Amino acid sequence: MRVRVGGTHFPVETLGPGRRLGIWLQGCPLACPGCMSRHTWEPENGESMDVAELLELWRAALARGAAGLTVSGGEPLAQPAALAELLRGAALLRAAGTRPGATDDGLPADLLVYTGYEEPELDATRRAALAPADAVVTGRFRIAEPTGLVWRGSANQRLTPQSGLGRVRYAPHLDREADGPTVQVVVEPARASDGPSGPPSVRLFGVPRRGELTYFERQLRERGLRLRGRSWRP
Repeated sequence: MRVRVGGTHFPVETLGPGRRLGIWLQGCPLACPGCMSRHTWEPENGESMDVAELLELWRAALARGAAGLTVSGGEPLAQPAALAELLRGAALLRAAGTRPGATDDGLPADLLVYTGYEEPELDATRRAALAPADAVVTGRFRIAEPTGLVWRGSANQRLTPQSGLGRVRYAPHLDREADGPTVQVVVEPARASDGPSGPPSVRLFGVPRRGELTYFERQLRERGLRLRGRSWRP
């Protein structure tokens, strides 16, 4: 099955517990004001991939000791069939491929999904797509409702465990305030298509606190990296 993908990265350390594979599915019909990932909104952008390719990335991440998989976007439920296939395949690989003792808490790798849909908006198709996930973060991002809760961008968003593993791993974090970095900055070299003197790519992963994006812009500028295209600006 083909799926539109906005990006992938391993390891991501700010979207769930431990070192995780992050997959951002492309396309979002919700378009929350203040979203930091506007580049993932247009459904025709990003890259077309086979779900099997994403599962190979997951297999490799498990071999490197991944604590989990986080699927975000965009809006993952804009591609429900592909999301369901990805999560089902990830659960099967997790059962066969998690290395004993690979995670700090000794638990198997978990599957976490972010969706902007509210709980009452989860119809049968959407619930079926989310069913293999161990935990789900639901709710629109509301810029006027900041929160300090870990891995959530606004106070209305809910972190809900869905499985036994999810309940054990996420129970300590349901009401926990973030006490460490909420954004991970990754600087990647210029793409080959841009030539040897092309600009590097700066990617920010996580759920920034209010004002943090401006802070990182300033810090990067002081280090000689001026952002030319910012995904959180119109």
